[in-house]
Amino acid sequence: MREAIQARDPTLLREAGPAPRAALTRVHPGRYLDLLEGIATSGGGALDHDTIMSRESFEAAVCGAGAAVEAVRHALDSGSNTFVAIRPPGHHALHQTAMGFCLLANAVIAAREAQAMGCGRVLIVDWDVHHGNGTQALVERDPSLRFVSLHQWPLYPGTGAASERGVGNVFNVPRPPGLPPEQYVRDLWAAIGTAVTGWAPDLIVISAGYDSMLGDPLGGFTLEPEHYAKWVGLLRSTCPEAPIVALMEGGYDPDRLAAGVLATVEALI
Repeated sequence: MREAIQARDPTLLREAGPAPRAALTRVHPGRYLDLLEGIATSGGGALDHDTIMSRESFEAAVCGAGAAVEAVRHALDSGSNTFVAIRPPGHHALHQTAMGFCLLANAVIAAREAQAMGCGRVLIVDWDVHHGNGTQALVERDPSLRFVSLHQWPLYPGTGAASERGVGNVFNVPRPPGLPPEQYVRDLWAAIGTAVTGWAPDLIVISAGYDSMLGDPLGGFTLEPEHYAKWVGLLRSTCPEAPIVALMEGGYDPDRLAAGVLATVEALI
């Protein structure tokens, strides 16, 4: 994938350092960050039954959040769309609780950075097969942020019912596994259309999870790479004034993950 992108334009690839502490504490309390850093410094450990830190995990998470922050700055300064290839993912992370492989809420950190730069409205779209419960919990009382999530139901973490509406800014699309991919595409797009009707975002943040692809070991959706590209194209044509920052979330078949990411990047550029 790197070679394919570099063949288009070698200046398109950038690296970023750790997120500034101020960007992180807009979303997570300092004591939580200190706790994570302390666990990593002591060699790591289990935070819950499926979220485990190694000695390098905190640095990886902070640098991942830093890449999200840098992507927002680049997108708003240049008007360009960006894709951020990071691990660990972030959409399950709560205010001061890690879960679901996630330590820091990257999408919300990105949205708050955009608002600190002057954006009034940020739309967060989550197409990971799991519901972004952390993202929802962190934005559901703030009408300046809107959150749209397509996810498998029922499935971990058990949240994301259509009745969960926040202050009218949450648009959940829970769907069973095994549906035709066109139905997932249509249903997410209908929810996005509802979210942006009369509400034009200044920036779009995508929680881009590829465990919603056919064949992923953790999910049962049937999407193919071209479906992610279609969503990106629809977002670009519907909200042409809003740059897009896509942040990698789940995806647990490496070859399928790569194909989904490449289709998304090509649609963004």
